Amino acid sequence: MKQLRIPAVYMRGGTSKGVFFLARDLPADAAARDRILMRVIGSPDRYGKHTDGMGGATSSTSKVVIISRSERAGCDVDYRFGQVAIDRPVIDWSGNCGNLSAAVGPFALGMGLVEGPADGIATVNIWQANIGKMIVNHVPMQGGEVQELGGFELDGVAFPAAEVKVEFLDPAADGEGDSAGGAMFPTGRRIDTLDVPGVGRIVATLINAGDPTIFVDAAEFGLEGTELQGDINDDKALLGRVEAVRALGAVAMGLVATPEEATQKRPHTPKLAFVAKPAPYTASDGRKVEAGSIDLLARIFSMGVLHHAMTGTGAVAIAAAAAIPGTVVSRVAPAGADGRVRFGHPSGTLGVGAEAREEGGQWTVSKVMMSRSARRLMEGWVRVPDA
Repeated sequence: MKQLRIPAVYMRGGTSKGVFFLARDLPADAAARDRILMRVIGSPDRYGKHTDGMGGATSSTSKVVIISRSERAGCDVDYRFGQVAIDRPVIDWSGNCGNLSAAVGPFALGMGLVEGPADGIATVNIWQANIGKMIVNHVPMQGGEVQELGGFELDGVAFPAAEVKVEFLDPAADGEGDSAGGAMFPTGRRIDTLDVPGVGRIVATLINAGDPTIFVDAAEFGLEGTELQGDINDDKALLGRVEAVRALGAVAMGLVATPEEATQKRPHTPKLAFVAKPAPYTASDGRKVEAGSIDLLARIFSMGVLHHAMTGTGAVAIAAAAAIPGTVVSRVAPAGADGRVRFGHPSGTLGVGAEAREEGGQWTVSKVMMSRSARRLMEGWVRVPDA
């Protein structure tokens, strides 16, 4: 048996990192492609460590991205994202990674798929093929190269870097991708009550924005909203209740036929997040977050456990839900007149903004904006056993 040698770039985007590929360097057959990508990451790993792969054994670091030039009018590149399960042979292509979305433009520029100015800001128009949405990266350039280093600080990332401004266009519109999500509120309601076996009745907002997302009040799970990973991820009973709610919510959103299908085949989306009124807490790095510095508390689950910060698509969903009256999020913290909201997450705080308007009693969100950063960690080839 020999090893394949495949060009790849290991990149951080926001608070996530993943292995980036050009589509032309991977098999066209989806099954063959996924076998290779799982082996690159090191999944499935019954030890849960990813020792024999590039993955980091967390939902934030077990990711793959495939990029190609786009033939779609108005778009520069097509972007496909895969969330790789750690202990199961599954790659979930149903949603997007909002954090890695900030690395797509820098990757495309660095690989010569898009030309940018020698100095200034390069605008990269991205088609997110999983969900059929458009994303725009505004990438700083210097001396003809992507500027990766700078003074922009992002809670959840240890070192400062250059700021990449990211726009998610029409994040709640019907998609045209592999996993088109449908209407902004797929049940037609801003508030639903889920009757979850073994859990009880849970009040929730089911929204398609960024990724399909389920919002509940922290009190629904007996939580305060200030919890960190250590408070949640060792509580198997709580995680089981959360998954039961998420799985039934997936059925209610029309994404799967049964809760069992959601758990086994669609672990990446929908995401489930809980929110609460502002309260002081200590972030994971020991810094104090004061209640007066945020509009709400927000935590999100990713691949069955609490996320260490906030997913980028979760932030998109928070911005959209805060801008629309009557949702679980807006009841806690309605967006300001400028559409912006700042929330506290386990690693610190994050501000996001949404452009929303009401027409004929219907709300639409045309854009969600946030700032992230991205950096190449390694360039070269991955080695994969040729089975």
